[in-house]
Amino acid sequence: MTIPGNLYTTAMAVMPHKDVGRALDKALSLDIPYWPQLPNLNYYEDMYVQASEHFPGIILDMKNKTLSFSMDRFTAEYEETMSHFEDPEYFDISPEYSQVYHRFLKMDLLDRPAIRGQLEGPVSFGLNVLDQDKRPILFDDTIRPFMFEFMAKRINVQLKRLKQLNNNAFMFVDEPGLQFLFSALSGYDSAKAKQDMEYFFSIIDSPRGVHLCGNPDWDFLLDLDMDILSLDIYTNGEIFSSYAKSIRKFLDQGGIISWGIVPTNFEPFEFENMNSLEERLESLWDSLDQKGIDKEFLLSRSLLSPSTCCLVNPDGEKTVEKAFEVVNRLSKQLREKYRL
Repeated sequence: MTIPGNLYTTAMAVMPHKDVGRALDKALSLDIPYWPQLPNLNYYEDMYVQASEHFPGIILDMKNKTLSFSMDRFTAEYEETMSHFEDPEYFDISPEYSQVYHRFLKMDLLDRPAIRGQLEGPVSFGLNVLDQDKRPILFDDTIRPFMFEFMAKRINVQLKRLKQLNNNAFMFVDEPGLQFLFSALSGYDSAKAKQDMEYFFSIIDSPRGVHLCGNPDWDFLLDLDMDILSLDIYTNGEIFSSYAKSIRKFLDQGGIISWGIVPTNFEPFEFENMNSLEERLESLWDSLDQKGIDKEFLLSRSLLSPSTCCLVNPDGEKTVEKAFEVVNRLSKQLREKYRL
């Protein structure tokens, strides 16, 4: 098992910091570190912008901090992109698009149980980026197949680089848009969405999985050929735990669940404490145990993390940093309790 369980800690990548060194220090404070995405540092560090590098047709307006798409531009740039399609470096994230990533790549991370990277997934990217007619490019039957291939190459090249630092490296495909995937989206029905996502995961190298904070179709998501699922269990725990049959199948096939339990938003964080968060987790695990998922087995395939990223707290990065500290303390407390 290249992704460890046993309640080790990690976190989602987007952080409110403007200081690269401090953000990296906080990421490194977790058992499974990652390279942070810092949109408050500059617009290149935005997760959608990083995924857009070299994508033909993209219009990046740094001054107004907007990302859009032009079909005319796509047509003009497509041939140039295809000429680089077998060039791995072309699909990696350049220093201009993330100085954090390239500092991370220079670190000695061999002693960690694992490390992690991430890239915005094609569904969320395609929903967020609008064309010249203000229509999500996900709905375009010409652009969508290319977009899935393009993002798969970007994920694979990053994973290959991270594995040079630590053989247990893995990737999060960040997909906040998956919660909207099976709603009434004009021009993209659920059958096509399932077919596309199944194909997408078939061309991404392992180990990889999905991170999201919303409520998607859990049966569909847990049935995808992925190695890890990271979710906001603080908000969605009761709903998620009702899918015990799919959760059991996912775990039996070697899947790992990262339980996002510690809130990073100021108000809910101040409301909770170690005991309340432990009780919330225990109630979910006990519920699943009663439904036939042995708790010891479940914990061997579990990580802990903050529940979400957060860029809007009035205290800047302070609550987020406190949440990281609580995750580490909660992990230590539970690992001692269960002798992990």
